[in-house]
Amino acid sequence: MFDVKDTDFFDLEDEAFDTIVENDIFFSGKIKIKKTFMIRGKVNGTIDSSNDLVIDSDAVVNADIVAERVLVRGKVTGNVIGRKLIFVTQSGSIDGDITTEKVVLEPGCNFTGKCTML
Repeated sequence: MFDVKDTDFFDLEDEAFDTIVENDIFFSGKIKIKKTFMIRGKVNGTIDSSNDLVIDSDAVVNADIVAERVLVRGKVTGNVIGRKLIFVTQSGSIDGDITTEKVVLEPGCNFTGKCTML
């Protein structure tokens, strides 16, 4: 296996997240948040975070996203800007353009779009 810096948010417990959109929630609109944020449900709109964002494995997100670090285990349709890192696990999917400083696409993930490295 390989070691990737800036991936400590893989190990965060639920208690570390100030806000979690659970899997029985559907949200439509604009989300602007300053603390760590996890999505397990469905979100449509835009997400603007000044911290880390985790799209969990059952999540379905149709939104343009801006965050510090973005971990994608679920499905994202929209453009994603990760100021430091975008990490897509083997169960993750992004259909849209990504812009970031560092990107990790695990074998088995799906990515359709263009990647711009800063």
